[in-house]
Amino acid sequence: MDAGLVVYALYLAAIYGLMAIGISLLWSSVGMVNMAHGATFAISGYVAYFAAMWAGPLIKTWLGGSDFVMPVLAVFIGLVGLCAGAVFGVVIYLVAFLPIHDKPNFSVRSLIVTLALNLASVQTLLWAFGPQQKSLPRVFGVGRLSYFGMSIRVDQIVTILATIVLLGAVLIWLRNSRKGLEIQAVMQNAEGAALVGISTRKTALPIMMLTGALAGLAAVLLSQNVFVSPTAGAIPLVKGLTIALLGGLGSVLGAVAGAVLIGFVEAATGAIPFLGQRYVLFVQFTVIVAVLLIRPRGLGGLLDETRE
Repeated sequence: MDAGLVVYALYLAAIYGLMAIGISLLWSSVGMVNMAHGATFAISGYVAYFAAMWAGPLIKTWLGGSDFVMPVLAVFIGLVGLCAGAVFGVVIYLVAFLPIHDKPNFSVRSLIVTLALNLASVQTLLWAFGPQQKSLPRVFGVGRLSYFGMSIRVDQIVTILATIVLLGAVLIWLRNSRKGLEIQAVMQNAEGAALVGISTRKTALPIMMLTGALAGLAAVLLSQNVFVSPTAGAIPLVKGLTIALLGGLGSVLGAVAGAVLIGFVEAATGAIPFLGQRYVLFVQFTVIVAVLLIRPRGLGGLLDETRE
């Protein structure tokens, strides 16, 4: 496997990992599988697209065509994607958590409500913008870097580095901030956290904003190579769910390991001549089933401690 293929695998792992970690965090903290994660992805992509169309000419005029235009626009679009995802996370909190979080069978109810929200969001995007695909400007770089005879795409390197920095910041925040410690307490034992005054209702809001922001950034990063469309979140949602299961629901490190494994499987499968992209999903799900048969708890999760 050459360096270009390794970088491509890590690039896929970075994007899928952002989705999987969000799903895993939400399940481990409030016991909710968010089927509207794909809608968060698609809506963030559209918001980032229109923000780029509006801000691009202004930034070019402001900076006078200097070399900083693309980096500034890239940071701006990334922040817009993060904010759009966080805002839609608030919508999910208001629609799919607050009304039903204290009702019986919350996990099943929330699954149905978020699935309905996902379908409604996709249909709204189709009604508003039609099925036409839109492309974000290639603000993370379009060239290649050559080292020791190996050619590596710049945008993939930027995506990997941006994901590492963001996830590192999230982990530091979770381990050192007061709200992060409250979230960890809810993840470990929701009933025990409630006994010491940590409200699941109040803790769920920052968690949903955080997971939405991760999906929003994933939309911006993936939209550098694929188009923004109403159904753009379907495949990332499926990949995120399966990787979260592979890593073990509730395990952030397991989700990261699962994302890396699936990224390498997809990159290697696509590079094999007699397989190619047509068999990527088949090979991925075969690997996932094989791992779960050997290790039902996933690579590092809490599947055997699911909530009643």
